[in-house]
Amino acid sequence: MITPMTATPAAGVDNDPRRYAHLTALRLEDPAAVARAAASRRRHPGVKYGTQNFIVAADHPARGAIGVGTNPTAMADRLDLLDRLQLALANPAVDGVLASPDIMDDLLLLGALEGKLVFGSMNRGGLAGLVNEIDDRFTGHTAQALEALGADGGKMLTRICLGDPDTVATLEATAKAIDSLAERRLIAMVEPFLSVRENGKVRNDLSTDAVIKSVAIASGLGSTSAYTWMKLPVVPEMERVMASTTMPTVLLGGDPDAGADEVFASWGAALALPGVQGLTVGRTVLYPQDGNVAGAIATAASLLTGQPSLNSPSTSPQE
Repeated sequence: MITPMTATPAAGVDNDPRRYAHLTALRLEDPAAVARAAASRRRHPGVKYGTQNFIVAADHPARGAIGVGTNPTAMADRLDLLDRLQLALANPAVDGVLASPDIMDDLLLLGALEGKLVFGSMNRGGLAGLVNEIDDRFTGHTAQALEALGADGGKMLTRICLGDPDTVATLEATAKAIDSLAERRLIAMVEPFLSVRENGKVRNDLSTDAVIKSVAIASGLGSTSAYTWMKLPVVPEMERVMASTTMPTVLLGGDPDAGADEVFASWGAALALPGVQGLTVGRTVLYPQDGNVAGAIATAASLLTGQPSLNSPSTSPQE
């Protein structure tokens, strides 16, 4: 039997097992501290066309997806994950976070979200490996809760499996969530995929035509698209994908099989396309093979910071 490789510890962190004991104490004795931290948090100044944003994603564990690469339990250690997230968020080039409620609350209590964009993860019910995985129930943040937290928006995974009847319920729930967010002037970050079942497992079709079709379907959900963004994978012929939508689009990272250099190069090319607002990536930068989270974050940030965005009209130069 092959023993899975263990996660390389994040470089430069304190491994004291009691380092987050104060979070448990607050949750036990003063649970209202989460709401107070959210209310007193300094907000991000707001997104701007021509300035791409870097958002770190950390909502995978809530769907039971705790593996990274060949390690099936890489994200199981919550203390280690919080270490990695704090290292990432400490870089001023990182604009914000996408997280499930449990992780979001920890980060609020840690004061790690000052001046950051905040996106909540809304549907985590389509558990990895679940018999009805395509039924992505909304079990996380609600639009009402995100408004109370002072968040900037919510993200929803929208897997479209033409051979699975649960797809209809997912699409309907996604449309209602988009409307609920729009009523509060909050961003709906929609992450669509055309998905198929193979040998009992759900696989996302990452062909260019499939991604374009998923964008077409997702773009029409809800009674308004005024506050809708797309969250899309980087695939071949990405210029065709970006020609399929006028909505602001962030690029997702996924669980890469390719080497880091190849992944970063693909991101760099896609970031140069019109309409791409930035990166919303997680495992690639939080769990690099060498454990150097700060280095991976800096490399990714270098793709979209320090230079005027190619999306910016010539009449609105970058300062």
